[in-house]
Amino acid sequence: MKILVINAGSSSLKYQLIDMENEAVMCKGLCERIGIDGGTVIHKAKGQSWETSVEMPTHAEAFSKMLELMSSGEGAVIADKSEIGAVGHRVVHGGEKFTASAIITNETLAGIESVSNLAPLHNPPQIQGIRSAQQVFGPSIPQAAVFDTAFHQTMPPTAYIYAIPYEFYENNGVRRYGFHGTSHRYVSAQAAHFLGVPSENLKIVTCHLGNGSSITAVDRGKSIDTSMGLTPLAGILMGTRSGDIDPSVVTFIQEQTGMDYKEVNNLLNKKSGLLGVSGLSSDNRDIEEAARAGNVRAALVHSMLFYQIKKHIGAYAAAMNGLDCVVFTGGIGENSRRVRKYTCRGLEFLGLHYDDAKNESGEGTFDISTEYSRVRVLVIPTNEELMIARDTLELIQ
Repeated sequence: MKILVINAGSSSLKYQLIDMENEAVMCKGLCERIGIDGGTVIHKAKGQSWETSVEMPTHAEAFSKMLELMSSGEGAVIADKSEIGAVGHRVVHGGEKFTASAIITNETLAGIESVSNLAPLHNPPQIQGIRSAQQVFGPSIPQAAVFDTAFHQTMPPTAYIYAIPYEFYENNGVRRYGFHGTSHRYVSAQAAHFLGVPSENLKIVTCHLGNGSSITAVDRGKSIDTSMGLTPLAGILMGTRSGDIDPSVVTFIQEQTGMDYKEVNNLLNKKSGLLGVSGLSSDNRDIEEAARAGNVRAALVHSMLFYQIKKHIGAYAAAMNGLDCVVFTGGIGENSRRVRKYTCRGLEFLGLHYDDAKNESGEGTFDISTEYSRVRVLVIPTNEELMIARDTLELIQ
């Protein structure tokens, strides 16, 4: 069966078509500037790439163009849309309504809409993407929603309740939800497979590090705590996000500068993190280069990043009463040897011993711990699209 995986944004549409017989990616692409002049579609298949200029007033036109590129011309991988067995959609927020992936029905859409206030930038365009897919594919092709938050619904109340008046949880849904759940679920399962040990016997800390980063404690296959909170702003510092700060910083800045809540929200989400401290860039590669060249603020923010990741690993080892494995994934986790190196230094007290040569030379999925390390340290490329496809296949079967 062939499953189409969709990640819809307000003006974009990412897609992958996966053949579930061998879990191979048949094609993938990106539709950009939907609803904006100057739309483009980049389609990749058979080791080649094609870029097409096309106006896409709505997501429906983007789906139609995507299907055209999949089924005709040099980049064709199917004869027509009838070869697609199902569509799986990434949905950022499922609130407490969705503890697992779900077949899309009218009730499912209503549930996603009801928690859109928790992810106003993400859920509405993803709902729009789902409705457009239904319009283009019709009722005969089943569709599924896979939620970033679902994996973290196993957290206990001690981990997800905030110490503010309880009615804000009861009436407004204010609690820790966590994100990147599909990635954390995928790499923790891959770690168990790599180690040859059942997930039920492992205590794992998964570090999804990229422009947005989160760290999760996976105890016997279940998320019991995670660094992101009500929103993806919480946790460790990121490309442009501050991560955890004293809440009074917000009101202090407002009092001192006259900023309103929207301006402070923008400051913390889009002008902080690596960019805010370094003053240079939100890209970790630029920060690494500047730090090596002697830039003091770049070196400072990198040291802050190592420290915060390390602190969360230690805290989650305590929360799980043990630690068997640390996983690095995401754009930074998979590619930055420097971040992995300086995060692992100083964790020897946990029984974690890191091998510099392995860290420098490994590719794909590999182990960077020494032979005598009690805690294994793995680098595992994440694959959220495959996880979405697997969930979709399981649901329709």
